[in-house]
Parts: sequence; C-alpha cells; structure tokens
Amino acid sequence: MGLGWRLVARPLISRLDSEKSHDIALGAMSRLDNSNYGKSLMNRFYRSPELPIHTLGRLFHHPLGLAAGMDKGAKALSAWPALGFSWIEYGGITRYPQDGNPKPRMFRANSERALVNSMGFNNPGASSVRDSLIKRKALGNWPNTPVAANIGRSKKVTNEQAPSDYSQTLETLWDHADMFVLNVSSPNTPGLRDLQQEDLLRNVIRECSKVRDKNKSQKPILLKVSPDNDDELISEMIDISLNLGIDGIVATNTTISRPEPKNTQSRIAFSQSGGVSGKPLHKRSLEVISNIFDYTNGKTTIVGVGGIDSPESAWKSIQSGASLLQLYSSLVFNGPGVTQSIVRGLKSRVKEYGFSGVSEAVGYFHR
Repeated sequence: MGLGWRLVARPLISRLDSEKSHDIALGAMSRLDNSNYGKSLMNRFYRSPELPIHTLGRLFHHPLGLAAGMDKGAKALSAWPALGFSWIEYGGITRYPQDGNPKPRMFRANSERALVNSMGFNNPGASSVRDSLIKRKALGNWPNTPVAANIGRSKKVTNEQAPSDYSQTLETLWDHADMFVLNVSSPNTPGLRDLQQEDLLRNVIRECSKVRDKNKSQKPILLKVSPDNDDELISEMIDISLNLGIDGIVATNTTISRPEPKNTQSRIAFSQSGGVSGKPLHKRSLEVISNIFDYTNGKTTIVGVGGIDSPESAWKSIQSGASLLQLYSSLVFNGPGVTQSIVRGLKSRVKEYGFSGVSEAVGYFHR
C-alpha cells in the first residue's frame, strides 16, 4: 500500500490546485502503466469487488469508471484498472493539437472538496493519440476493461465547422476506443456550449453517426450535458440525441456556478474562470440524472458523474437512474482507495436492499 500511496495519492493530494502536481501524478501512473509487477502490486491493494452490470452492449465488472480529464492523452490506460476502475475515459481529444488556456488553470477548494479548472482541452491531438494507442496495442499493453474516448471541439474551429471537426476526430480514434463521448458542454472552450442548441447539436450528431455507419460498427456514442442547462433544454437535447441514435447521456460536465466559499483558499479558487467539479456538483448532477431517467422512462443509459466520493453519493446516483458512474475529484481528495471503498459500499447496499444485482437498483427512486 505504501507504493500505491507514493505513486498516486501523495502527488495528487499535495497541491492539486497546481497543474504540476497533476502532471507528477499522471507521470507516476504512466510509469506504473509499463510495469506489470507494479500493476499487480497495486491491484492487490486496490482491487474492487465484482458488481457486474450489462449496459451499452458490454459487461462492466462494476459501474465505477475514471472520468475524462485525468488522463487526457491516454498515457496510463492500463494502470487505472489497478486502482480498481472497471472502465476508463481518456481525453478530451480534439482534432488538432492544442496547448489549452493560459496557466494557472487548475485550482483546489479543500473545504468544499471541489476543483476548479479552465484547462481548455489541452491535448496532443487525435492523430498523435491514435499513434500512441497503436503502439500500445502492438506491445500488448491494452487494458482488459472498456475504454471510452472523450471528444471535444478544436478551439480554432468555428461552431459551423464543428460537425466536421468532431467527426474527423471520431474517425481517427474509431479503432482505439470501445465507446465515445461527445463533449459539447465544457465551459472552457469559447462558444462550445452553444453546440447544445438544436440545429448545431443535430449537425454534430449526424456527422458522427455517419462515421459509425461507415465503419459498420455499433460502438456506443454518448452525449455529455451541462448541469447549467435548464431542464427544458436538457429534455430537448435528449429528444434530438435519441432520435439521431445517441446511445446514452453523461450527466454531467463541470459547472460555472459557484458555492459560497468557506475560507480564503476557496474564495480564491472560486474566483477563477472555469468549471467546478467535486462535491458541490453532486446535487445538480442527481437532479439531471433523475430528470433524464424520468423523461426517457429509464430507456437510455445514463452515466452519473459529479461529486461521487462515497458509497452513499454513488448509491444515490444509481437510484436516481445512473447505470454507470465516474469520478475524478474524489481521487484527488480521498486517495487511491476511493474506488474500492465505493464499490464495496455499493455491493453492501445491493445485498441490504435484497436486489439480485446492481442493475435492479438503477432508478429505484422512481418506483
């Protein structure tokens, strides 16, 4: 356990308001990614129990995965399962390489257990990521868990050009992920959230659906929505998305709203531009999950993300309607054992409620 703490938790929690500490943590995970012994050792301490759920045409060992943003360039794909994750989402990836927004662009509010980031899709670009993933597969270092790719709009591309931008990134990465998440809801790229409006959203989804049709593959495509949208707009987006073949909804992205700061550190963090993730997001995430489940009569897959940091918060997200879950911020604040702890707690609750499996708990609040 000492090895895992040194490799992951210490750099993550030491100064995560600093982007440098994130890079140190990711570097440690990247080194672990290339060490079978290291992954085996980590897995011994942090393995999560089995709590299988079948959704999106795949079997997941349990619902909890790693959210996008932690491993933007897919540098440590095979290491994350050693921390107990049952699936991984890399990215966001854009068609063109980009540096992201000016630094500093990552801040932490410890008292609220919240992160503020204005990263702006910093990533090496779709072609570079594809090439590295081809090498990874050739070396036999591909995770044995489902992998999702998060796709965003390149900053230099206009919204009118966005359908082509998204679809070309999707085409580039098509063979290097099991499913894809269209990110039209990040607050950190100017104008990106405008893509959630009817005509623009329709065009983006149509072009991406053409890529799937061309490849004659039914890999799931999901849409990530903003918690800052009102419920009516989210319902309109759901109608458009499902009518055009979207397979699921990720609820939610980060928020531009701010909680009341408890101290000076939090006040400084919340005064920065960018999206808030972590505990303050959980209440709205639950509302969005619940509204989508209710609106679709439970017939579309929902990925719950935002403030999931304990068995209780995860269980609420599942009962509200989420079939799958993701976390990021709680890995920062709770350390590398958080995944195992949450899944163990979920398994206990499934047993306590007398369910035969976790899928029976999905949307339980609506019954």
